[in-house]
Amino acid sequence: MKLKYLCLSLVFIGIWSCDKKDLDYEQVQVATPEFMTKADFRSSVEITVPKDIENVGKIYAYKNYIFVSDVNKGVHVIDNTNPVKPKTVKYIKIPGNEDISVKDDFLYADSATDLVVFDISDIHAISIVERLKDVFTIYDYQIPVEANLVDYKKFNFEEDIIVGWNLTTEWRKKEDVDVVTGEIFMGGELRAATESVTGQGGSLARFQVVDDYLYTVGSYQMSIFNIKNLEAPLLENTQYAGWNIETMFQAEDYLYLGSTNGMYIYNLKNPSLPEYVSEFTHWEGCDPVVVEGEYAYLTLRGGNACGQLESVLEVIDISDKSAPTLAGRYALENPYGLGIKGETLFVCDGTAGLKLFDKTDPLKVELKKTYNNVQSKDVIPLEDSLLMIGGETLYQYKYHEGGVELISSFVLR
Repeated sequence: MKLKYLCLSLVFIGIWSCDKKDLDYEQVQVATPEFMTKADFRSSVEITVPKDIENVGKIYAYKNYIFVSDVNKGVHVIDNTNPVKPKTVKYIKIPGNEDISVKDDFLYADSATDLVVFDISDIHAISIVERLKDVFTIYDYQIPVEANLVDYKKFNFEEDIIVGWNLTTEWRKKEDVDVVTGEIFMGGELRAATESVTGQGGSLARFQVVDDYLYTVGSYQMSIFNIKNLEAPLLENTQYAGWNIETMFQAEDYLYLGSTNGMYIYNLKNPSLPEYVSEFTHWEGCDPVVVEGEYAYLTLRGGNACGQLESVLEVIDISDKSAPTLAGRYALENPYGLGIKGETLFVCDGTAGLKLFDKTDPLKVELKKTYNNVQSKDVIPLEDSLLMIGGETLYQYKYHEGGVELISSFVLR
């Protein structure tokens, strides 16, 4: 009988302990940094033969080349002279890389805290021509959107460089959970002979080249580089950009920054010091944006760590830059990037495929075609073709009346 009561007591204690754990603890996504010493980090950039992509990132187009990022690791160079049979020709290993831009055969790439400049005039003999050290803080380097908190563990802020992040699901005591906020950032220390040719990125880009300036944006900070001397850029200014910035798009004399809870507008009257104009606020969600004329088009992806459950396409009236207003909202399933060509708005709806909207009347955008046999993440509408990346595949399409027709699909790994 005593044994019976003892067993019952143990059961009640176990139940009480579980209930207490449920009350005092919660499961969170914890981001821990992958890091290298600064010495190893700055000597690790390398141009090599092609290799498989481990984690497909963003796309960028320049002349007859397509650049595909390998998240946090580097950039793969694809010769697209023959779009039917693209061919990977080089791999540029750049630890801590998120984005690139290209102007007149000079490629600019972030490498964690540094900006690295490559001469790509001979794609088979790419070389490093400059490295600007410590122009970005670790808070410019985007923390995974899924993360609830960051655990720096043994990371040494003086001697080490973050080159990536690991995500784990852990039980943490509620009072110990320090949700990632802008306060982290605020605690950091800010730091014609031929026709010019600038490349083109997708809507997920964080780099934009405008005339003699390169604009880059991190989670909270914008950095402005003077690139009049292409091989020797100068950091002219850094400034607070907004809350949880994810993307940047340039149209006419303005920059449009997509964040998890809004769109920020900056004018470029003074190109070395963009001026805040206004902000359009929406519910929390992952948010790339593109602009044409008096309207901005943005997608909001809900679910998981992105925010609300709803996913939509929003049309924003920006005819008055100081007071943008919502002009329309349309339901989507799993949206990512988007792009514009003529009167067609291309929307990457993730696993729901590529969707084509007619925006002839921006106040009444209509879905006209869906290609649901592909996974789509971002697009670049070029003059004669559409580039799209999704899953582990690079797709190329030619435009035709009423839609697009596949030219090639190139598996990246």
